[in-house]
Amino acid sequence: MSGQTTLEVTEVSRPRSAFTEKGMLQVIDELKAEIRKLYVEDSSPIVIGWSGGKDSTACLQLVWTAIAELPEEDRKTPIHVITTDTMVENPVVSAYVSGQLDKMNEAAREQGMPIEAHKLVPPVKERFWTCLIGRGYAAPRPMFRWCTDRLKIKPSNRFIRDVISKAGEAILVLGTRKAESAARARTMEKHEAGRARDRLSPNGSLPGSLVYSPIESWSNDDVWVYLMQVPSPFGGRNHDLLTLYSGATEDGECPLVVDESTPSCGDSRFGCWTCTMVDQDKSMKAMVHNDDAKEWLAPLIELRDALDVRNEDGERDDYALRDFHRMDGRIQLFHSEEPAPGQSQRETLVPGPYLQHVREDWLRRVLEAQIQVRKLAPPEVANIELITTEELDEIRRIWVEEKHEFEDRLPVIYEEVTGETYPGNTVDDDMALNSDCVEILRDLCGEDEEHFRMVREMLSIERQERSKLRRNGILDRLERSLVTGGFENQDDALEWALNRRKTLSTDRPAEGEQQVLDPTLA
Repeated sequence: MSGQTTLEVTEVSRPRSAFTEKGMLQVIDELKAEIRKLYVEDSSPIVIGWSGGKDSTACLQLVWTAIAELPEEDRKTPIHVITTDTMVENPVVSAYVSGQLDKMNEAAREQGMPIEAHKLVPPVKERFWTCLIGRGYAAPRPMFRWCTDRLKIKPSNRFIRDVISKAGEAILVLGTRKAESAARARTMEKHEAGRARDRLSPNGSLPGSLVYSPIESWSNDDVWVYLMQVPSPFGGRNHDLLTLYSGATEDGECPLVVDESTPSCGDSRFGCWTCTMVDQDKSMKAMVHNDDAKEWLAPLIELRDALDVRNEDGERDDYALRDFHRMDGRIQLFHSEEPAPGQSQRETLVPGPYLQHVREDWLRRVLEAQIQVRKLAPPEVANIELITTEELDEIRRIWVEEKHEFEDRLPVIYEEVTGETYPGNTVDDDMALNSDCVEILRDLCGEDEEHFRMVREMLSIERQERSKLRRNGILDRLERSLVTGGFENQDDALEWALNRRKTLSTDRPAEGEQQVLDPTLA
């Protein structure tokens, strides 16, 4: 009809609630009965994976309240609550998690519950700053995601395997939900087909463990409704968790869900503040935006953004910061249609670890950020450690012993930035060389940085071997240093690699194919 406007109303699709048919109380009662039955009839210890987030908190509450209703003499099988601290967690979340773990252990003792909470950390050799600043690993990205396995998966798997080795089997309780994503739903449905017991799914990566997901059918809103209506059994405050989530959302709101048009709260994802797997840390930036008292997090955001090196087009670009050798000294070709920045050929070298001056710069930035945060942070986190002395010691060892940077720069940088004497361990005097000697070597090598690095490595190898009774292999090590360090620059290495490949094969590699070439085998 002329002069009239037609409005098309589209219904907002929301995940179906697990409480629709029976109501929340009956669903909860049935789940608790199922948990008690599983606990009493199966003597396998239970391991609850708890991240501090809403889903894992809901699972923990369900298990705790269910077991608490059993007679004390029936609460014999141990229940472990584990959380992994990557040592680069969002400090606000980390402080919250630590406080909750303390409450759990205290409440378990008071209530006679067979529950023990554990904070797991990666070994110092595998921590974030050890790998990035020490070994020179580039900041994580989709094609080089080295962090998750080292920082999260391995610590929890080591604990679970230890439990399995002692008990023969373990039940792993996880807060995974099908409503989280289509991919998660497909994964869970695949495992359902192989369930060994009614509600348990086999875990292919951890033989001897069975996965139990009590809230797998819950929606996001179901989780919040449960947490807001059922108090924490160990003295935690679920409203504090709600506040944490609301502070990490861009609009700063976690509204009361009254109908299907109301946006849901709790889609925030907390994780490592150093994470470069995403374009930006929206949760931390939202915290600063929503709460002036959290402005002390700003130095962390600035450092994280610096780690995520990008070019003018917004693409990750850290070629200038990295060595053209791989970690072991080899050369790796990568064929691509578009040349890498600074390369004129279509054939490019895959970049290796961060260069020495870049790693030293990252160390300065971390120490500077730590000083800034300590000045601005509230009393409860005033002594925050972005990088521990234990990590600094390991970084120092790697620089001097493995990378042959015997000028031993770490204590110097520490004292320059902090104005304090380095508090860590000393290195073997035989391993380091005083600054005067290093300067003499630099003068002799002039502007030839590759020559300086090669000679320095060979001198370092000699110093490492000179105190040994048997020096087997020293000639091989020296020869390798001589050959792999014999390139004048990156262009020289690329030309050698292209010529070397021609002598090895007449076949051109397929698009995207990588070829590793070892100069010592030429």
